[in-house]
Amino acid sequence: MDLVKNHLMYAVREEVEILKEQIKELVEKNSQLERENSLLKTLASPEQLEKFQSRLPAEGLSAEEQMGGAAAPAQHTGGSAV
Repeated sequence: MDLVKNHLMYAVREEVEILKEQIKELVEKNSQLERENSLLKTLASPEQLEKFQSRLPAEGLSAEEQMGGAAAPAQHTGGSAV
């Protein structure tokens, strides 16, 4: 019985370490995307933001999510027109 318990504890610890590493990577990725989103919001014109916000479905999105979703395409649209 102790052998089974030890094996399970080892497996759980190993899984916890893997999950901690995944969480760390996701937190880093989230921080990077938040910085990128902030930059894109500052670079997008108010007209671009308004245009893309009007395309988003209103239900299920907060104002912040609408701003975030609108800023990224606005930058790409502005970049392709230049």
